[in-house]
Amino acid sequence: MDQNSDQLFRRNATAVALVEFFWGLGFPVIIESTFLQIFLKNFGAGDFLIGLVPAILMTGISLFPLFSSYLTRNHERKRPLVLWLHVVSSVAILAFGAFLFFVRDRTLILSVFFIAYMIFSACLGLTFPVWLNFLVKIFPPGRSIQGLAIMYTAQNIAKIIASLFIIKVVEAYAFSLASAAWIFLVAGLLFLSGSFCFLLNRELPAAEPLLPSGGSFLQHTWSGVTEIVRNKNLLKYLAGDLDTYIVLTIIGFYANYATQYFGIPDHNAAGLFACLIYVGAILANVTLGTLNLLSFKQKFLSTKIVTLIVLIVLIAAPSLPGFLLASLLMGFCRGTRSIIYSPAVKMFSDRPDATSYFAIVPLLTLVFGSGYPLFFGHMLERLDSLGAGAYQIMFGASALCVAAFLVVGLFVEFSPAPTLQPGPLPGSSPHRRQNGRNAPS
Repeated sequence: MDQNSDQLFRRNATAVALVEFFWGLGFPVIIESTFLQIFLKNFGAGDFLIGLVPAILMTGISLFPLFSSYLTRNHERKRPLVLWLHVVSSVAILAFGAFLFFVRDRTLILSVFFIAYMIFSACLGLTFPVWLNFLVKIFPPGRSIQGLAIMYTAQNIAKIIASLFIIKVVEAYAFSLASAAWIFLVAGLLFLSGSFCFLLNRELPAAEPLLPSGGSFLQHTWSGVTEIVRNKNLLKYLAGDLDTYIVLTIIGFYANYATQYFGIPDHNAAGLFACLIYVGAILANVTLGTLNLLSFKQKFLSTKIVTLIVLIVLIAAPSLPGFLLASLLMGFCRGTRSIIYSPAVKMFSDRPDATSYFAIVPLLTLVFGSGYPLFFGHMLERLDSLGAGAYQIMFGASALCVAAFLVVGLFVEFSPAPTLQPGPLPGSSPHRRQNGRNAPS
């Protein structure tokens, strides 16, 4: 690698790491959040409403990417779009935090929260495909996993810091309205501040000309859907990747399982559980990303095996050590998935600009991604008389699903895993097009 290329990699990795550090400080409040489920429970939400949170998020990041994919299809430079979409996403959380300072009728809190969360999820959905394509575009070929690992490590370190802060706040003030208002307001401000770190990035020009794109929104979307449906290897990857929604669902519920039935204090469930999730994610980022241990396929399959272990632990060892171990392992799954998802979709797309793939792919998993947490919450309410047994039945059902996804994942064919060496992979060619199998990341 020449010196300029190496300097550019360090600059871009540092810039996106700064963005994700700021956003990581706010994420434990909003996404994959044990704090959020306990906050909602304390203000009167039932299990179905708690399940609605990940369902709203999955719907937002599945439907709205279609619009941003169409609107940005002819824009080679993605940085300005990524920056301002991040800024807009920050505003909903900032506004909800401000609302909590002035609300007088506590019965309005849940309604306003869900409105704010729907806006946030929609804005995040608009951001998602452009951001993912931007990330795989700013790093040289063969170094995307390393760059993503650096970025996500910074994000997860920030999440640990924020989780420790949440432990102290909840331990000192419980779930008071004032403490919740400050937490949401600070999260929104951190999101907003971090977004402007994208100005430090330098965007690499596309290796190939953008593919011509014309026609209406429906034509653009339908063309992308039909292309992806013909990509059988990508479809198998997506089916095998459904375990990520199981993990998100478990993260959305298990803190209440711990606090309601096994005597775990709220401050531990809201902060310590989340902290261990992020420690596990860092472990995955460092070992499977920076050090590049295991092949691409082994990384992919490891998430399903580890998720099965998590579900067994939650059923068989529901104690503080068991919950902490489950948190660590779920974090490992999330960390692994975060570093392989965008390179995998880019690899299977075999396109210089994969924004349309990143936009359409979540649509294909929308029914399961948004439906499973709603189903999980609904069944918990139906089986409420069983107490902790209701959770254990649903954890068992989840384990059966994950086992099926593991079997499907065995049939996914990956090209040689992206390495940490600079330059194109051996034998790569911009003209190869074999269903994405041999495309470099």
